[in-house]
Amino acid sequence: MTDRPAAFRRDWLRLARTPSVGAVTFRELLRRFGDPSLALEALPDLARRAGRVSPLSAPSAAQAEDEIAAGEALGAQLLLTCDPRFPALLGALDPPPPLLWILGDRRPLERTSAAVVGARAASALGLRFAGTLASDLGAAGLTVVSGLARGVDGAAHRGALQTGTAAVLAGGVDDIYPPQHADLYREILAAGGCVVSESPPGRTASAADFPRRNRIIAGLSRAVVVVEAELRSGSLITARLAAEMGREVLAVPGSPLDPRSRGGNDLLRQGAAVCEGAEDVLRALAGLAGLAEPGLEFDPPAAPGTEADGTEGDRTRDRVLDLLSPSPAPRDEIVRLSGLTTAQVNAALAELELAGRVVFTAGGGAALA
Repeated sequence: MTDRPAAFRRDWLRLARTPSVGAVTFRELLRRFGDPSLALEALPDLARRAGRVSPLSAPSAAQAEDEIAAGEALGAQLLLTCDPRFPALLGALDPPPPLLWILGDRRPLERTSAAVVGARAASALGLRFAGTLASDLGAAGLTVVSGLARGVDGAAHRGALQTGTAAVLAGGVDDIYPPQHADLYREILAAGGCVVSESPPGRTASAADFPRRNRIIAGLSRAVVVVEAELRSGSLITARLAAEMGREVLAVPGSPLDPRSRGGNDLLRQGAAVCEGAEDVLRALAGLAGLAEPGLEFDPPAAPGTEADGTEGDRTRDRVLDLLSPSPAPRDEIVRLSGLTTAQVNAALAELELAGRVVFTAGGGAALA
């Protein structure tokens, strides 16, 4: 696809920022209507049909234009999933994020990337290993991706400063967190790296933003290396998401006496590859040389009268709802058990999310709200 007109980009942003429109529903709406403006027009009726009581309102055109202006004032670039410059590996996700804000030089995102993540309260050895690993990966031509957090993330960015690194933020591209990394943030940009976020410029990160941040870290990377991590940590979430995406997951073994090693050691028990240096990562990446990077494609808009509505649409939604519970279920399992087509299930789930009755997990599963 080629670059789109300003009105198309504005309406794409409005649809992406609409409450109850997550990445799964966004993709389904674009496939269904073929154009964000048509999807915006259909939203209120779709939500009402699925049982939403309160009105569903998209951001206004002025609000979307204000976000675009705020990003451009920072020098940031808005990339839509349909843009040819959108990172190909991230665009191949099921579903991909609808958009990204990128501040700095986006060229590091065009190279093969590996993520280096780990504990905030990392040990001295863990910090040294992360920095050396990142430096060696950069020297081998890879971009190092991490989350700008304290500890391992910061050490990884510093190790790759001279070769190119990408920091993925939970808040906007101007939300430096932690504040102690303000100098590192500036060094990344000055050295030709970039800062990436799915959130609007000016947004301060909240707890709900970090799982999306972790998904982007994994999605940008062909391999994820966990240096140190406790059993309940964001680094393990990133590793799990990477495994679900078909990426290579590696972990640095550590002492069983150190709680910061328990997460990595557990990944190794589950089949992650051992990482003792950059050569292990390069060897793992060699096995992923054929990993597909398909572009995002949308189905043509449905012809008038072909949308499920009335009693038929109600029956489809009810059948899908009957299979859901508060625990997430994979979409392919819902398709199998319902006897419906994938398109019917995706359409029903999208309408149910608009109605606030269904939520999607980071891995693409669906659960009752």
